[in-house]
Amino acid sequence: MSDLFWLTDAQMARMAPFFPKSHGKPRVDDRRVLSGIIFIIRNGFRWCDAPTVYGPHKTLYSRWRRWSGKGIFARMMAGLAASHGEEKTVMIDATYLKAHRTATSMAVKKGGVDA
Repeated sequence: MSDLFWLTDAQMARMAPFFPKSHGKPRVDDRRVLSGIIFIIRNGFRWCDAPTVYGPHKTLYSRWRRWSGKGIFARMMAGLAASHGEEKTVMIDATYLKAHRTATSMAVKKGGVDA
């Protein structure tokens, strides 16, 4: 796959202070695992569909699950956003909902009889 996602050195340097300390056995390469997690989430893949270049899919899922439970990703996002210097929040919602054509007539017909 030519469209694989990899974090740059600068991006890893900005995120490194938020990583938990490794106790005992060293962790698998953070760049590889985080790049794989971002790739999976960005593309909406299942964990088992992760490209092998990111390592075992179980490692990606385990790291995502463990760090999410500890709030590491939330602190990482808050810290990165705070260092940006923006004073106001801008949100963009790309939600698109389409109602079925009979959705509006449900209030008119109850039990098949016009009210």
